[in-house]
Amino acid sequence: MDAAREVLNIVVVGHVDHGKSTVIGRLLYDTKSLPEGAIDRVKRISKEKGKPFEYAYLLDAFEEEQKQGITIDTTQLQFRTDKRDYVIIDAPGHKEFLKNMISGAASAEAALLIIDANEGIQEQSKRHGYILSLLGIQKAYVLVNKMDLIDYSEDKFNEIRNDMNEFLNNLNVFPLKYIPISAFFGENMIVKSDKMPWYKGEPVLTAIDLFEKEKGLEGRALRFPIQDVYKFDNRRIIAGRIETGTLKKGDEVLISPSNKTTKVKSIEYWADKDQTDSVYAGMSVGITVEDEFFNQRGEFIVHPTAAPLVSDTFKANLFWMGKKELVKNKEYKLKLVTQEVECEIHAISKVIDATNLETVENASQVKTNDVAEVIIKTKRPISFDEFKNNQVTGRFVLVDGYDVSGGGIVSGLVTEIQTTTQFINNELKITANCFDEYYFILSEGSIRRIEARPRIFKVGDVIPTAGKTYDYPENFDVFDLKAKLAAKIRNFKLQDLVPLSEYTFESVPVIDSKGSYIKIASNDDYVNFKHDLELLTNWENKKSALQANKWLDFSKFRTIRYIGTLEADDMDYSI
Repeated sequence: MDAAREVLNIVVVGHVDHGKSTVIGRLLYDTKSLPEGAIDRVKRISKEKGKPFEYAYLLDAFEEEQKQGITIDTTQLQFRTDKRDYVIIDAPGHKEFLKNMISGAASAEAALLIIDANEGIQEQSKRHGYILSLLGIQKAYVLVNKMDLIDYSEDKFNEIRNDMNEFLNNLNVFPLKYIPISAFFGENMIVKSDKMPWYKGEPVLTAIDLFEKEKGLEGRALRFPIQDVYKFDNRRIIAGRIETGTLKKGDEVLISPSNKTTKVKSIEYWADKDQTDSVYAGMSVGITVEDEFFNQRGEFIVHPTAAPLVSDTFKANLFWMGKKELVKNKEYKLKLVTQEVECEIHAISKVIDATNLETVENASQVKTNDVAEVIIKTKRPISFDEFKNNQVTGRFVLVDGYDVSGGGIVSGLVTEIQTTTQFINNELKITANCFDEYYFILSEGSIRRIEARPRIFKVGDVIPTAGKTYDYPENFDVFDLKAKLAAKIRNFKLQDLVPLSEYTFESVPVIDSKGSYIKIASNDDYVNFKHDLELLTNWENKKSALQANKWLDFSKFRTIRYIGTLEADDMDYSI
């Protein structure tokens, strides 16, 4: 692979019988990424055995190449498009895959989840989807395969899409696209299929190129964990490795978790040729700061506008490899970057058998090679990030005695019970009811609003743009008319929150916080809308209804779905 080209790591999950190997084989075949002679060899073997040619057999060709000592790794298959290079992570089993992902041996940035259109959503489909939740992977497509077996039915595709969306959304996984395919026949794999004219999206290979590569380490928030502090002549030099971000002389910095602010006085160097006023991710550096604070190993130096999380309690997903079981209330040592602190397992929410993803709720211990959702409590507050936002400062190990016995990733803070879905950016906050569902209950003869599961979405988070009764585009804005705030959604992610006084219309659809389309199609429309805003939000005034009918369209991105009883649509699923 060309080192100068962008590389994206994609994990492919799904039951083997649902066509995962066929999808991978087809991608390798159609992008001409196979070893020389592999196709002819597979065709010859298939003919000798009296079997039809299968694209899935092409993966066997890679295994054969590996046995011959050629540099092909069966767990990391490579192909390329005009845009970038790709690595497909396809581990042979859950145990190896989860261990590698959580310990950092493999790093997936995006995912493809394969579902058999004929069989629909099975327990295995849900368990494979659960892997994405465990790892905090936000960029995911669902490929509904074997559409040929259901006569390329749009209705069946939509049914699978709705049901899978509801399940995955409950796990905080929000697929960016659902793509109907027939991998064996190549339908919607490389070019759009004429068998499914109702599908308006991109074929798989084009859609994969639309995955946004995360910013390089230099472009992310500054994370400079302190390795040590050295007294050198009259200077106190803070040394360490910059894990992410860029640091400049004169920058104002925050030292976390002690929450002290100062400025970078100098960036030290050994030789004149190494002198610089700017350092960045990957560099091991020494700096001095203006204030003589007591700094210690483990603290983070960050920019005040992008501080890490600080707490002594957090939620984590943990892969346990210890000789003894992981148990509650026992003391372990946690290492996160340069931080080392005593901790205990405060609660074990779930234990998952890594082989089959079967689950035990509220377990008392975690056995070797199992995955667990746990709450960890440390002896003192530490600094960290959620793994989905920063893999370096969101990953840790647990030491039992003298042995590294577990690897884990931070999934979030332990917070108070939340009652509403919110968009948050620093002090700005929008209560978002645009993800609530609306049903006409036939047994009641009335329309009911069912509130969405409460969640917090911060800048950079993927949001659920499709539900059972709503379907928003990948780019749109959300207005909180009462709070006079606007949330910008770009490429399915929360990009920013701004006051309406600072908002600029960018020719994307606009909805209110309840999901109604606001009829703004130009800057002139936006000026007129602002003029009517006070009246629109004064609900005690009869004219507010007139303004609502003038500006709002509930049915643009929403529908009302009929169900017999509310219980009939209750499909909560817990693994």
